[in-house]
Amino acid sequence: MDLTQLDRPVAINRIERSLMEDHVSTLRPKQPVTVLPTTTVGETIQLLLDNDIGALLVVDKRGKLAGIFSERDLLTKVAGLYASYADLPVQMFMTRNPENVTADDTLAFALHKMNVGGYRHLPVLQDDFPIGVISVRDMLRHITRLC
Repeated sequence: MDLTQLDRPVAINRIERSLMEDHVSTLRPKQPVTVLPTTTVGETIQLLLDNDIGALLVVDKRGKLAGIFSERDLLTKVAGLYASYADLPVQMFMTRNPENVTADDTLAFALHKMNVGGYRHLPVLQDDFPIGVISVRDMLRHITRLC
């Protein structure tokens, strides 16, 4: 007797069904704000403030994802450690090779990555090129709409 079905989770309500069946594209990921690795930390912080975002993506000259720079990176890798950091390149402080998802990944998969890694933002990639960013806030808005 095939017992595979007994191990598969079954959605009990709308929220669980959405998490298990809907894709990241459902969240309509925001267009990513990007900088080059040589962009200064000062310019990067200004972009975070101007765009009211908590993270931006660092891309190479071809536009491929190289890293992510978040508020957490600023607080744990910059603040209080460097007297003068505004003119330093963001590549010194970015998180390299960040976890990411595709638009076709399920919401549960993305949420699991966020939970396990302690991330609040995930780049959405297509062929190693960023096409968006999703955040925990995007997930919460989606779940709230389902309630």
